[in-house]
Amino acid sequence: MNTIITIGRQFGSGGREIGEDLAKKYGIPYYDRDLITRVSKESGLCEEMIESNDERPTSSFLYNLVMDTYSFGYNSASFSDMPLSHKVFLAQFDTIKNVAKEGPCVIVGRCADYALESRNDVVNIFIHAGEETRIKRIMARHSVEEKAAKDMMNKADKKRQSYYNYYTGKKWGRADTYHLSVDSGVLGIQGTVNLISQFVDDYERRTEG
Repeated sequence: MNTIITIGRQFGSGGREIGEDLAKKYGIPYYDRDLITRVSKESGLCEEMIESNDERPTSSFLYNLVMDTYSFGYNSASFSDMPLSHKVFLAQFDTIKNVAKEGPCVIVGRCADYALESRNDVVNIFIHAGEETRIKRIMARHSVEEKAAKDMMNKADKKRQSYYNYYTGKKWGRADTYHLSVDSGVLGIQGTVNLISQFVDDYERRTEG
């Protein structure tokens, strides 16, 4: 196994569980919310601040400011004056790159596909599912009623979409943004894991050959 797997996901689609199962299957590290701890250690930002700004959308104007600053590095004068949410983005961006340098892994969310787009050993996956399937999963996972589950789903997806679209210039969830888009509601968690692992294995054989 020599491939890095990034996973974008709709809320309630089982993306986290699928990512964890893939990491276990291949015996490689898995990064999701625990990435926050590493970002904190490498950037000096406290975990609570990183978590409160994790995958938060921004404005297109501030996106340009962030990327201009990124091109000059952390020591630029504008970085110290930058809003915390943008400092968090830059810190995560660098940490994802560092994690990838260490070898194969699974990274969920946080524009990992964009951070690693210059590498040729990355497979980018998007996990989606029908609304009914996702609502049922959210209800069970968070012990909430249907209305609350639907509200959680819509808010989370809107936040993820805004964050991803602003920072990457691509379209969150659109099939041509990723190497593979899978409906976990049709295949189930294990079926989705099996399909992705088959895709990754075929990808590796093709690139190594």
